[in-house]
Amino acid sequence: MPVITYTVPAGSRRERADKVLATAFPEHSRAAFQRALEAGLVKADGKVIGQADDVKAGQFIEFSFPETKPAELKAVDIPLDVVFEDKHLIVLNKAAGMVVHPGVGTGEDTMVHALLAHCAGELSGIGGVERPGIVHRLDKETSGLLVVAKHDAAHRALADQFASRALKKEYLALVSGVPRESTGTINRAIARHPVHRHRMTVGEGGRPARTDWTVEKTFADKVALIRCRIHTGRTHQIRVHLKSLGHPLLGDASYGWKQNPALPVPPRVMLHAEHLVFAHPVSGRIMDLTAPLPADFKQMLTALRKV
Repeated sequence: MPVITYTVPAGSRRERADKVLATAFPEHSRAAFQRALEAGLVKADGKVIGQADDVKAGQFIEFSFPETKPAELKAVDIPLDVVFEDKHLIVLNKAAGMVVHPGVGTGEDTMVHALLAHCAGELSGIGGVERPGIVHRLDKETSGLLVVAKHDAAHRALADQFASRALKKEYLALVSGVPRESTGTINRAIARHPVHRHRMTVGEGGRPARTDWTVEKTFADKVALIRCRIHTGRTHQIRVHLKSLGHPLLGDASYGWKQNPALPVPPRVMLHAEHLVFAHPVSGRIMDLTAPLPADFKQMLTALRKV
């Protein structure tokens, strides 16, 4: 790859190299510069620097990008529920139980495998081999709307909207018990659990997280259907925040749910990404998309009405 040179302008603040370079070269993502730094392909005044290093005014920067490796994952023809698609992006209604991207213990049945077949080479490379085009994530058991970019410019524009909280994300959740208030806001930081590393928790030292919630329906004072609007996108945010209220999601044993013998057994963690509003990354037009409740969620609601 060609070597590109850059001199940090006079008067610039001392900042991390990836941030400085991504600002100076907006056609490349910050993640791309982080990969270059990790690969040892960035020098400041002739010395190789890493991801944690800062640069300052007057420094002479040389950088290149690592060679892009072709995806080693196999395209698998798996049916997808497409809500919207054009040459820039695709929005899917993800089925509960489908893993978004491959990892340890997954097979060739992830969303990425399906996307490689459906999009036939038209996916942004920013997410790397294992996450091509994926702009945000949904947990395995969560159903609903997922946005995927087909090229890097769309990926960066969409990622900026998620990062700046410029879009609207609403979920429907079934929780144990009924909150005393009909609406509220949870503004509590979320961090990795100090003991159970696959879980998250609320508390000091975490990243800021905000969830607005409203009770939509109650069932015999034992279960509530809650609409959640999240302003941040932390891992397990809704699950952790509602647990902190004392109302874990039905089916969510990882966050305190226990089966009530008087209630029907939930088939999964009862969370659905129902509504998404964002600006199209190229045209700028407002995309207002809704994913209908899946069959298992509807069946659970029907069973709860009989309680």
